[in-house]
Amino acid sequence: MRRHPLATDAVLALGVLVAMVLGSFVEPPGSYEAGFRMRSPDLVGVVLMLLGAASLVLRRRRPMPVLAATGALSLAELLSGPPRAPVPMCAVVALFTVAARTDRPTTWRVGLLTMTGLTAVAMLAGPLPWYAQENLAIFAWTGMAAAAGDAVRSRRAFVDAIQERAERAERTREEEARRRVAEERLRIARDLHDVVAHHIALVNVQAGVAAHVMDKRPDQAKEALAHVREASRSALNELRATVGLLRQSGDPEAPTEPAPGLAVLDELVETFRHAGLPVEVARDRTEAPLPAAVDLAAYRVIQEALTNVRKHAGAGARAEVSVVRVGPTVEVTVLDDGGEPADRAPDPGGGHGLLGMRERAGALGGTCTAAPRFGGGYRVHAVLPLPAGA
Repeated sequence: MRRHPLATDAVLALGVLVAMVLGSFVEPPGSYEAGFRMRSPDLVGVVLMLLGAASLVLRRRRPMPVLAATGALSLAELLSGPPRAPVPMCAVVALFTVAARTDRPTTWRVGLLTMTGLTAVAMLAGPLPWYAQENLAIFAWTGMAAAAGDAVRSRRAFVDAIQERAERAERTREEEARRRVAEERLRIARDLHDVVAHHIALVNVQAGVAAHVMDKRPDQAKEALAHVREASRSALNELRATVGLLRQSGDPEAPTEPAPGLAVLDELVETFRHAGLPVEVARDRTEAPLPAAVDLAAYRVIQEALTNVRKHAGAGARAEVSVVRVGPTVEVTVLDDGGEPADRAPDPGGGHGLLGMRERAGALGGTCTAAPRFGGGYRVHAVLPLPAGA
């Protein structure tokens, strides 16, 4: 119905025409008669009904002209002699459409004009006595049509307002999250700049003093070196406090080793084997070492994937790790068979571990996907591009 509004209105017009035709065959009782008598509509009544129903086909495209046309046809039916057909039924439908598609002040003005105009003509110049129920019916049906159309319009406006408010809230929430992230990054960058600029400047000055007086005044040189030591200790403490804001609760306090890579992959795998997770590794050990950034990213992907297997897979799970160079990329794959059935319900879109793997791969221009395997288990696949000439 929404895709074909013209066809919908045509069906409605046909239904109104059938109702008017059926109503035109029924003659209301007289003042002292009981029951109904049958009558046949004349040619003028048939023409008026056809014109009124045809105009309803365009009721949503041209609501005001259609209301004017149906109102004119209704007046023509009321002023043309004896009762022929219930043509005002078309005006009722047209008035409902105007009320549903315009604002409330317009509905009040147009509805009042239509009600009073049709009712007044029917009572004062119509073929029936002014107190006839048909005249009162015109007033009642036009009033109900205006009220029903206004209620439909209000309901649609209410639903649209709720949807718009929900969409605006969603946009505001996303913008607020991005703003907070940007502000936090700016604050951390500012703190790091202050710490490094201040303390490194002190270290540089004191080191210059120590170098200048080293031969002539050793005691003053020692004092300057003591200041260097104190400044460097303060810088380390403040850097540790600032970087600590970015750590999770389970992270170590401070790194004491160089950044790991695939060179120590065997040690990483052994830790999981000692923890009860059988791991098989497939990689070419004769290939040249990977660039530092790619090497670290591959190591972290494997570490996080095996950690997830150990934490979430069922008992007796087994894992397979493969590192393969494919053209200008390195593909890292970690598979597990899921083990015995367990309450494992990983969320591919959530979790800091999966998000961290995607961010590491994305920072290098690569991709990382994690999804359940057919038949059980999980698969983590990362594609890391190598720098040109690597």
